[in-house]
Amino acid sequence: MDNYRFILSGGGTGGHIYPAVAIANELKKRYPDAEFLFVGAKDKMEMEKVPQAGYKIKGLWISGIQRKLTLKNLMFPFKLISSLLEARKIVKQFKPHVAIGTGGFASGPLLRMAESLGVPCVLQEQNSFAGITNKLLAGKAEKICVAYDGMERFFPKEKIVKTGNPIRTDLVDVKENKQEASNFFGLDGNKETVLVLGGSLGARRINQLIEKELEFFAGQGFQVLWQCGKLYHKEYKKYDSGSVRVSAFVNRMDLAYAAADVIISRAGAGSVSELCLVGKPVIFIPSPNVAEDHQTQNAKALVVKDAAIMLREVELDAEFETSFSNLVASKEAQDKLGKNIKKMAMPKATEHIVDEIEKLLK
Repeated sequence: MDNYRFILSGGGTGGHIYPAVAIANELKKRYPDAEFLFVGAKDKMEMEKVPQAGYKIKGLWISGIQRKLTLKNLMFPFKLISSLLEARKIVKQFKPHVAIGTGGFASGPLLRMAESLGVPCVLQEQNSFAGITNKLLAGKAEKICVAYDGMERFFPKEKIVKTGNPIRTDLVDVKENKQEASNFFGLDGNKETVLVLGGSLGARRINQLIEKELEFFAGQGFQVLWQCGKLYHKEYKKYDSGSVRVSAFVNRMDLAYAAADVIISRAGAGSVSELCLVGKPVIFIPSPNVAEDHQTQNAKALVVKDAAIMLREVELDAEFETSFSNLVASKEAQDKLGKNIKKMAMPKATEHIVDEIEKLLK
């Protein structure tokens, strides 16, 4: 039998949406006749991204609780009740064989209702510090797929399976051809390159840092491949030149990674998992503006294994130049970071997550 029905929910950010889509793609590969339905939050990016990936999605009237007292917080109980009722209706109509949650507001009501109607549930937690939705759902889940050690702090130990995070398939086979990759971006294949990643929207503090340090990079003999994000491209495109390539978004991440000698990046779960696979020296600058400061926790999980360097935003002015100079001055330090981060890669994460889902079908 492969006419199974799978219901999936994860959203609010690409970090929740991408894993859900990757899991659906792998399930579809194994069960071509299966039916899929995504459930998201009505005004969030999953309502656009999931249909682009070829899947149906239904929206719930749900949002998170703000950290300060706002009108939105007063609306939360009404949104929650509405979402629970709508989620129950969706589950009863669709009759899924398994429900899969990858975090985000909408996955709470959906998986809570699926579980109450006897549908087995699988959670996938991307971060080293678990999100609130997955923590609330963990007690009733059959399996919880994680990417880091030590997750029994948040979840029942007997339910945890360490699978890793789903990775974009085009990155699994990153070919090491620096010259070809450099040519693609109009860079010099004989010069060292620093790749700067602040996420698809961009990261203001990282962009401010790179603008300030352009002369410093040149003095160190580095050219710069700078993804500044679509929110900031207009502001920083003036620096685009033969040795500084500025773009809103990098479509060929495989070539960007191949061109890079050192990488500066945020520490979102998806980025960390990709960079483990790439196996090059990384300086993480975690965003301090995310729930439970989970990017700092993600970066720390690598730092304790000598697999990366981490600098907090408040440390950048005092410590960035010294940290960068020390790293690029030592080939041994670069090799050690590259080897250690590569050891943490889990390239078959999506397949392993789907293996766990398949066990519930039997």
